[in-house]
Amino acid sequence: MTQIYYTPIGIIHSSFTEIAGMPIQPSGALGVQGWVEIEPKFLPALRDLDGFSHLILLYHFHRATEVTLTVTPFLDTEKHGIFATRAPKRPNPIGLSIVKLLKVEGNILRLENVDILDQTPLLDIKPYVPYFDRPEVEKVGWLEKNKDQVQGKRSDERFG
Repeated sequence: MTQIYYTPIGIIHSSFTEIAGMPIQPSGALGVQGWVEIEPKFLPALRDLDGFSHLILLYHFHRATEVTLTVTPFLDTEKHGIFATRAPKRPNPIGLSIVKLLKVEGNILRLENVDILDQTPLLDIKPYVPYFDRPEVEKVGWLEKNKDQVQGKRSDERFG
């Protein structure tokens, strides 16, 4: 297979300096603010971004140290395949969060509902568009029994 290389477009900043104690999803980080510092050469790419209230951030889980094909996620006590979870110990440790955009200040994006570790390399930004990104869902697999627990759930060291 061909190797793929990415260069970060910026760095995500948050109040979370340790994995343990972090919210496990943006819905568990309501009101938590952070910011993204975009590399200055990408400043033209931010044009018109302030017209969107929410963004999809794609980032590199820079503290994921190994690949694990089955994991016990935070919202269950049973093992599941890594692709049936959002755990970071993935073959390609790429994370995704939908965050609220508060303000664009030059190359700084002020955000809310940030569930991301400080100093995380940002790979890409996409505008969140509910007409495109919110399909009707019929099932959510093993998460169905625990989906209401996400807001109070915090990370521990199992994926560090």
